[in-house]
Amino acid sequence: MGGTLKIGITGGIGSGKSYVCRLLNERGLQVYDCDRAAKRLMHESEALRQALIRLIGTDAYQGNALNKPVVAAFMMQSEANTLAVNAIVHPAVFRDFEQSGLRWVESAIIFESGLWRYVDRVLCVTAPQEERIRRVMARDGISREKTLEWMGKQMAQEEVLARSDYEIVNDGQADLQSQVDRLLARIDEEQYII
Repeated sequence: MGGTLKIGITGGIGSGKSYVCRLLNERGLQVYDCDRAAKRLMHESEALRQALIRLIGTDAYQGNALNKPVVAAFMMQSEANTLAVNAIVHPAVFRDFEQSGLRWVESAIIFESGLWRYVDRVLCVTAPQEERIRRVMARDGISREKTLEWMGKQMAQEEVLARSDYEIVNDGQADLQSQVDRLLARIDEEQYII
């Protein structure tokens, strides 16, 4: 089940891609979580630590721990700073994913980061904008304005969907279980075509 194709899972904030990943886990499919991996690698990888210290300065870390406020402030200063940090972190995450032996990977920024080049197909989890806003406000306890600001920093859902191979609609109405089952059946068929 799930074939040998490598599948990337993406979707904007509040789309529910993490929930879809849980449904895959329930079916015995392990999904590589890029956010979690990046945090782990920034903590564990000496090469990553040294590269970030060279870029940001010695206060990028406090002992072994990443100094998140310092790194966040550095990234907020300019787009160039954000790109510089990503140019260090993203390749390390991609290598780690490739070495993991896993075939499913979750990333909110699969196209922006270049991760799509490491997978055979991309699944986009979608939801109506108002539903996404409601979920994020409830989950993170933030204002509508802040939620819209966060959403505005991501690639538009329509563009992500247009670049993806599959869609799962998570609008609170459509049956997710049957959508996941149909997706897995389709992937199993497609693995023999490529």
